[in-house]
Amino acid sequence: MSAAPHARQAAAPLLVRAAWGEPVERTPLWMMRQAGRLLPEYRALREQWSLLDISRQPDLAVRVTLQPLRRMPVDAAILFADIMTPLDGIGVALDIVEGVGPVIESPVRSEADVRALRPLEPEADVPYVMETLRTLRRQLDPDVALIGFAGAPFTLASYLIEGRPTRTFTRTKTMMYAAPALWHELMERLGTITISYLRAQIAAGADAVQLFDSWVGALAPDDYESYVAPHTTRIFAALRETTHVPLIHFGVGTATLLEAMRANGATVIGLDWRVPLDEGWARVGHDLAVQGNLDPAILFAPRSVISEKAGDVLRRAAGRPGHIFNLGHGILPGTPLDGAIHLVHTVREQSASIHAGSAPSLPLS
Repeated sequence: MSAAPHARQAAAPLLVRAAWGEPVERTPLWMMRQAGRLLPEYRALREQWSLLDISRQPDLAVRVTLQPLRRMPVDAAILFADIMTPLDGIGVALDIVEGVGPVIESPVRSEADVRALRPLEPEADVPYVMETLRTLRRQLDPDVALIGFAGAPFTLASYLIEGRPTRTFTRTKTMMYAAPALWHELMERLGTITISYLRAQIAAGADAVQLFDSWVGALAPDDYESYVAPHTTRIFAALRETTHVPLIHFGVGTATLLEAMRANGATVIGLDWRVPLDEGWARVGHDLAVQGNLDPAILFAPRSVISEKAGDVLRRAAGRPGHIFNLGHGILPGTPLDGAIHLVHTVREQSASIHAGSAPSLPLS
């Protein structure tokens, strides 16, 4: 596994130990979008406040981040914010529209538009995010990891260029192919923003950070290598130089990109549900940790099916050091809370049994 900083505290959270490939007593679990639509108490807050409004108010953001932990024993809290938060912080006019997603008032299409994107100064531009993280770290149990996150440059660029979510990424790819110099300047600026944002989150108390490249699976492997990988690699290299926390790299539809993603420098590779966990892990390499990868739709199924499918993921992981259980994407709208709670307890129980008889840790590289 990737080398861990041996000087860190002995009682690191379970998720952090798993991310570094250390032996653990059971498989840690958290779920993308666990703080949000799953919970009726969150939906009640959303009747009064927008997503961005909540994220800008640390007392509300802390409350929402902690809500799932009061319902089920997940092993991590993930900061409540949006991947567009740093762009909002630097003055990009945008809204998160219910049922649609990020909508940009003036899409980025020209050289002038790109050069208007200034660097992020986290403590000045998004101080509420830093305050939320600091408060959360004080309030969380020491064994519960606090996860920060950011959107990756490709995904942010796609929203900025298209102006809203898309299935085709036509304008995004047109800039890539027709104006590559402009594309790389945009990606460079977004990469710089992301580095500043994640460094500040780590300084504020995040035990791990996840880079969401939600839509990068829309690219062919050679385009990923040419237009995206250098910028992702730069982000992880910059974080490794100055921080000592696990770095998680997640994308959707990335079955054709796993080998390239491995080379980007993350500590943990997130796998979606389209690739069996054991196959994906073999392709990533067992010297890296993996996260995943239950199909989120399974949470709509009967408890017996949830237990069976979760057990299949755990069997494929085989107790090998370095597995973090998660969904293969975020919790879906309308997901039954009972299904999510059952999953958490199932994974805790089944994985504890598996780990009791598992092999010792692989040597750290």
